[in-house]
Amino acid sequence: MSEGHHRIVRAWIESPHRGLIELDRDWTAASAPRFSLGGQCPLPSGLRPAPLGVAARTYGYVCPGSRELTVLLPLALGSGLDPAHEPVYLAGDFNGWSESRGREEWQLHPEEIDGERLLVWRGAAARCFTSEQPRFKFVTAEHRWLLPPEEAPNTVRDAQGNVNRFLDARRTGRHLWEFTSSEALDLSRSWRVDWALRGESAGVPMVPGRFFYELRSDLPLGAIVRGDRTLFRLFAPRATSVLLEVTNDSAGRGGWRVYPLQRRPDGEGASGVWETTLDQDLHGWCYGYRLSGEGEAGFDPAVRVLDPYAWASVGAEGPGVVVSAARVGRADRSFRTPPWQDLVIAEAHVRDLAALAPTAATAGERLGFSGLTRWVEHSAFHLARLGVNCVELQPVQQFDAVTQEEYHWGYMPNAYLAPASAYSLEPRQASGLAELRELVAAFHRRGMAVILDVVFNHVGVPAHLMRIDRRYYFEQDADGQLTNWSGCGNDLRARSAMATRLIIDSCVHFIEVFGVDGFRFDLAELLGVEVLREVESALKRVKPDVILIAEPWSFRGHIAGALRDTGWASWNDGYRDFVRDYVLGRGGAERLAYFLRGSPWYFAKWPAQTINYTESHDDRTWIDVITENGDGDGFSPTANDIRRTHLMAAVLFMSVGVPMIAAGQDFLRSKHGVNNTYLRGDLNALDYRRWRQHQATHAYFAEWIAFRRSELGRLVRQWSRPAEGFFAFVHQPDSPALVVVFNADHSQGAQRLLFGINPTGGEITVPLPEQLRADHPEGWCQLADHQRFYPRQGPGCPMPVHGEVSLPALGCGLWVAQA
Repeated sequence: MSEGHHRIVRAWIESPHRGLIELDRDWTAASAPRFSLGGQCPLPSGLRPAPLGVAARTYGYVCPGSRELTVLLPLALGSGLDPAHEPVYLAGDFNGWSESRGREEWQLHPEEIDGERLLVWRGAAARCFTSEQPRFKFVTAEHRWLLPPEEAPNTVRDAQGNVNRFLDARRTGRHLWEFTSSEALDLSRSWRVDWALRGESAGVPMVPGRFFYELRSDLPLGAIVRGDRTLFRLFAPRATSVLLEVTNDSAGRGGWRVYPLQRRPDGEGASGVWETTLDQDLHGWCYGYRLSGEGEAGFDPAVRVLDPYAWASVGAEGPGVVVSAARVGRADRSFRTPPWQDLVIAEAHVRDLAALAPTAATAGERLGFSGLTRWVEHSAFHLARLGVNCVELQPVQQFDAVTQEEYHWGYMPNAYLAPASAYSLEPRQASGLAELRELVAAFHRRGMAVILDVVFNHVGVPAHLMRIDRRYYFEQDADGQLTNWSGCGNDLRARSAMATRLIIDSCVHFIEVFGVDGFRFDLAELLGVEVLREVESALKRVKPDVILIAEPWSFRGHIAGALRDTGWASWNDGYRDFVRDYVLGRGGAERLAYFLRGSPWYFAKWPAQTINYTESHDDRTWIDVITENGDGDGFSPTANDIRRTHLMAAVLFMSVGVPMIAAGQDFLRSKHGVNNTYLRGDLNALDYRRWRQHQATHAYFAEWIAFRRSELGRLVRQWSRPAEGFFAFVHQPDSPALVVVFNADHSQGAQRLLFGINPTGGEITVPLPEQLRADHPEGWCQLADHQRFYPRQGPGCPMPVHGEVSLPALGCGLWVAQA
């Protein structure tokens, strides 16, 4: 077949001396095709069909002959997959998709091809080519679908939004060609591959391949003050020039001095690093970069770029502020982070907590860190009265608020090491560093650990990293378009080496400089299990007891199951959805039993791996979701709304795992039924008048938290997965009501707890098994019901329960076995 019948689809640089060229169909001619590179004719060196492993990694299959098909899955693309414990199967249009699970004929097996570990399936091509372009994907034995990489050229989206690969009978591996060059291909140049005899109109630009994303440097980056000198370093592997601009005008409005950076030789372990040193201590000066270059990297020398390693920023667009690490110092890290199983978390927003707090603070202070510190130090601080021992703050990294007054949730980050300028009293003076550190210290003095909600899956506006290298830092599809699984317009390519390093360096910075105790990763699924493993390993070397929590989903998928063998806990969205339904009478006893046991095995391999919650900042508040009010506005809750909230609290604090509440949930916080309030500071600010109005519910939450953290509560705070006999569940057929005994097998001492709940509109009586009656002839002493906790003895203690448990409508109870 001649060159006139073929089209070059794309081309990429696979290594400094090697490139790949993809044709639209197999090459069947006896002689090799003739290409030119960068105007050179022919190619500089050898041209040959691409090796099997290269084609397999790119397309997921090869079919060099007409009879046998080989389908391959590189283990690096399998989201932390361990095929020895979780078999993988080929699924597609040709075998009923998920019906292939468990069938040996469709299982993939480990092999090593061209030095790379892969999972491989081999079989007759005719079994799979049942249509012109049959779709396929990989699925595990536990029904976990493995998504194709974003840059895979053979993907297709179905009507439901599912992304699959497809087999193409015209492209079976012989359409991919490899060439080598004796001289390294300069990444800063715009290379192009053309047909040698046709001219440039038939060619395509070459883009960097996988090796490009592995470029990294371990040199310190950012603005680094060393005595009376300041060193500036920036990683920009494809730039042709980098200019530094600095000014001592604290407003960053003028007087800019310009200095060129020099590219370090790549052979010094500093691939892509630019640097310059100025003979002056520039602490407090403002700075930024202008980058130039060729091609599609995203350079725009007209734009001043904020340093991704800036310790402080004047605003979303910069400029950065030079900060001397020696002057700032390190945080006091003497606070002892509570063990994970002892945590009771409150999710909160800096400005929401401070805005209406009943404490003396100026309007400017109430916008951020200093105002919240005043409230935390106040004797009436609400969260201290509630008894939580951990606060999870919504993002405090620099985000893209246009003005300091603009309300913002913080989920559009601009700089990963800088505290939010909108929360700082004097952002031009980098005051946020001291203010955030003091806020963390204030929480610690209250006995509360501090977790930061961090957003590493996308960036805000302007996207500074986009101006440093669009392709290196952002996920793109085979056509070069930004992917958008975050729903925010871009997805960070977290698996690029220096992106992973930036994530780790940011977290280490917040531990060492501000003293934080852990992190909750927003849309962690987009980062991938391998990156999360690397983050975990790095952070535990700095702080062995660091708290790590993943929001394990995105619009693309869910990875809670894949995180079971890691040190990450996960927000449990299944728990959230079930409890909302359960208190409304729409859930089953068996499902409740699963969640009370801590969502074992599939979701949580160890007890504290599940973060149990029923409300977070997203969507409507708890009371607005479950209210009987027809308009979905729970601001004026009904009696049943309050009673169902108490049932929820009882379930939450009796569930194995880590309980998390949303700030204000204990006093029935309402947003008047509004679903998405990320721009509504007026609705989000905590109205502490409701604390007084709903004191009974607040007290009920506080009593449950006190019980949870007590010695008796240890039976719910499990270190490791208890034996199956630890729980004994009793329920009646066709009823959602449930009674459960903790420590039924006496494996954890003599004490037992009995918990019962009835979400129905009528009273229910549940007989206790004969063995429980025999074990406790003195009965069970009640500790709590759906309204209050009781004293262990005296006139306030109810009569003990003996042979059966009676649960009123929308009622619950907690009992301890009599001695």
